Amino acid sequence: MNDLQNHGNGGFEREDLGSKPIIGFIVSVVVGGVLIYYVLWGMFRFLDAYERKQQQSVSPLVNAEQDTRNADRQTTARKVQEQFPEPRLEDNERTELNDFRYSEEEKLNSSGWVDQSAGVAHIPITQAMQLIAQRGLPTTPQAGTAPPSIVNTGRQAAVKSDTSSSPKNPAKKKGK
Repeated sequence: MNDLQNHGNGGFEREDLGSKPIIGFIVSVVVGGVLIYYVLWGMFRFLDAYERKQQQSVSPLVNAEQDTRNADRQTTARKVQEQFPEPRLEDNERTELNDFRYSEEEKLNSSGWVDQSAGVAHIPITQAMQLIAQRGLPTTPQAGTAPPSIVNTGRQAAVKSDTSSSPKNPAKKKGK
């Protein structure tokens, strides 16, 4: 048995919101956004012109700086490299790191002189590994004498530190 009551007007509400208020809201948001954009643009232009007029003149002993807001990137990058010492802040971390890695790889895989007058050269790492495998690592002889054993060192220290009045060599006394 069905206990649900059937109401004749099921489905959607007949009294929905009309399209005029929705379109009016969207138009007012767009007009407001455009109006705010132009107000902020005008304020920026006004304040920029005001700041340029109010800026104090630079001492005649100092070169006047150029306005760099409209400069191109290549000119600015060249000036930064000329004026500021290393290390500088990174503009593009990934590109600079890749350039650094490529230069390091090129150094590792190329040959050339480090100091030609001293006869010092660098060779590719694979070639250096092959030379070490063929010739072996150089060894240098140890200079000086071998250190005394621990036992003898302990006896010598005990003899030197003995301050008693007994004879130092009891075997010699027995023989007398």
